[in-house]
Amino acid sequence: MASIKPLGNRVLVKRLEAESVSAGGIVLPDSAQEKPQEAEVVALGTGGTDENGKDIVFDVNVGDKVLISKYGGTDVKVDGEDLLILSQSDILGVLEG
Repeated sequence: MASIKPLGNRVLVKRLEAESVSAGGIVLPDSAQEKPQEAEVVALGTGGTDENGKDIVFDVNVGDKVLISKYGGTDVKVDGEDLLILSQSDILGVLEG
């Protein structure tokens, strides 16, 4: 899929599609939609050690559906696909079920 490998404690994710219809049934144009906060993990960083010398352990795996910070990360386009590189700390939780 992606030909990019994040470094350190960074994670590469793909945002999941936002709802295009409001709860009241109104169709929302792209310009009125907020960026979705749900994403799928595409790749994990290289790991390494933190500033205290401890190994960086990832709490997510490739393929996990996660909830991400609304304004975190950096948007990138890889092979025509819109992706987001963010620090593991910008992941708020793993979606289960």
